[in-house]
Amino acid sequence: SLLLNETNTWKPIPKALINKTPAAHNLLIPFQTNNLEDQQHSSKIRFGVMASNAESSTTSEERERSDLGHHSRNQSKSPGNGGNSQRVSGKGAQPPNRQRSFSSDIGHAAAETYLITRLSFKLLGYLGVGYRWITRLLALICYAMLLMPGFLQVAYYYYSSRQVLRSVIYGDQPRNRYKAWAALLGKRLAERDIIMACLDYRNFPQGTISDMITDVSQGISFICNSIAAAGGDPDRIYLAGQSAGAHISACALLEQATRESRGERISWSISQIKGYFALSGGYNMSNLVDHFHSRGLYRSIFLSIMEG
Repeated sequence: SLLLNETNTWKPIPKALINKTPAAHNLLIPFQTNNLEDQQHSSKIRFGVMASNAESSTTSEERERSDLGHHSRNQSKSPGNGGNSQRVSGKGAQPPNRQRSFSSDIGHAAAETYLITRLSFKLLGYLGVGYRWITRLLALICYAMLLMPGFLQVAYYYYSSRQVLRSVIYGDQPRNRYKAWAALLGKRLAERDIIMACLDYRNFPQGTISDMITDVSQGISFICNSIAAAGGDPDRIYLAGQSAGAHISACALLEQATRESRGERISWSISQIKGYFALSGGYNMSNLVDHFHSRGLYRSIFLSIMEG
């Protein structure tokens, strides 16, 4: 008889294990007999589950038919019990304890963690997210953590100052609000009697470039038509954009000028903007595709954002 062990290999079942397996822990044993009579009479238990039964007795016919029963009966007798046969009961029996050290548990956990991490990076690679992008994201996270004390000071000012109007809604689309991204700049300008409105807009994949331009244009219209109610001067409105905001606001100005030249109905005019400040923006997008691709903004994503 053979038993499948933890390493998925077959090994002989010890006689003591066959004889002493308690009823609470059944044992699946494939039998191999050597004579025809045993093969005929053991067909009922071939590849069956064997368990000792404290409430059943072994008949003389069963003793003649089962070599295993005969062997178990012989092993249950010992000089210490006066020759009386005793059956092994499942009550109080415990399975063998397996000693697992703390170090082996730690090693197993570390191996599983490494495997999951490796497969995760491999999956990201298949999805088009390269190792360079991931490492730069981690570097950005570390950089943000170093700047966290400064962010907390700005956040405290943004949420506690009575000079700040938070989450002013200027449109009906997601993110059409005035947010806290430039709160520190707004604080400095407020010290010089300048009102600053920092507008947010839909980002990819919420929207593409045309949606972003529409949001910015709608935000500019909101300021041009309502700044007087907030104490501002409608004849002294300046527009500033930084990075992607510089590109989007430039596109908004060009589209608005195009509408005006065509005589289309407009909600604000280019003439209401006294000046435009573009900070670190990208404008010749066709020449920047390869540059952005090498920096982690992959060509397929960039073209999707820019609608081709």
